[in-house]
Amino acid sequence: GHIILMFHCGSRGFGHQVATDYLQLFLEVMERKYHIKVLDRELACAPFNSPEGQDYYKAMMCAVNMSFANRQMIVHRVREAFEKVFKKDAESLGMDMLYDIAHNRGSLEKHKVDGKKKELIVHRKGATASFGPGREEIVEKYRKEGQPVIIGGSMETGSYLLIGSQGAEETFYSTCHGSGRTMSRTKAKHMFRGETLQREMEKRGIYVKSVSFSGLAEEAGPAYKDIDEVIDSVHQAGLSRKVVKLIPLGNVKG
Repeated sequence: GHIILMFHCGSRGFGHQVATDYLQLFLEVMERKYHIKVLDRELACAPFNSPEGQDYYKAMMCAVNMSFANRQMIVHRVREAFEKVFKKDAESLGMDMLYDIAHNRGSLEKHKVDGKKKELIVHRKGATASFGPGREEIVEKYRKEGQPVIIGGSMETGSYLLIGSQGAEETFYSTCHGSGRTMSRTKAKHMFRGETLQREMEKRGIYVKSVSFSGLAEEAGPAYKDIDEVIDSVHQAGLSRKVVKLIPLGNVKG
């Protein structure tokens, strides 16, 4: 019977810019300076402890910090809105933040490889961390039970809150961070009309606010995989365990 507010955002394009800039730099030095060859230009890289590698890692951390700051501003504004409507402060309304995490990033972690513990750079793209109970990466509040895992679905079908599992050790404690798309945003805009989608969702009791109808069409339910099937697969594989399903009541599409 609780209301949960979820929001998903990035670093306002900053992370994409960082990746684009350093991809070009890596292409310049990768073979000439470090004798590294890759099959795909998108995998351009440099040794972690090289000047270029360290510059990229620090720039990426700046983008991660910006995304955290961005979400802190959003949660602050959300609390202000609820306080204004309900004439109570956010604390008495129970508006505590459950969890916040940045994905699409690399992080230094210790994992077992061939029976030996090694420090690795784990880059989760299209994935999120799913640390099992006891791991030091988990904040103390959740360390005993396991890391909270947020897996978003579509604005029509809902999302899930899960918990990290020891079974995820094989995937370097990683699981998916969303249900995943079945079609591109461009194709979704051709197949669905935002105005129609908004009316149909409101008939089902799901309210939608969007800055544009084309942006709304991109997020149509059929443009995503079945969230229940996705969650069943990660649960059965032991990558993360189910806690609660969140059913949509309202959506804001930025």
